[in-house]
Amino acid sequence: MAERHGRHGCDALGVDWTTDLADARRAVQDRVALQGNLDPSVLYAPPARIRDEVAKVLASFGRGHGHVFNLGHGIPPDVPPEHALAMVEAVHELSPEFHA
Repeated sequence: MAERHGRHGCDALGVDWTTDLADARRAVQDRVALQGNLDPSVLYAPPARIRDEVAKVLASFGRGHGHVFNLGHGIPPDVPPEHALAMVEAVHELSPEFHA
């Protein structure tokens, strides 16, 4: 059985795009990982804007471990696949700077 870290027995907490990751991180005090939280509607924007929004999410969590980058909800079915790819590429490019 996996070790449980959170007060309620969870290892991670998913948050949507309406939650500031810095606030969520302070609330859980690194007891659990956080997953999220890019607004899925950003994927309709041009790739340069997607990259900027990915950077904002990463900066909101800050440096350190315990963040699983994700959308704050699922990918809408009519999002251009190349926009989802732009998000993934931006995460790969930008996230190393935030690892402790």
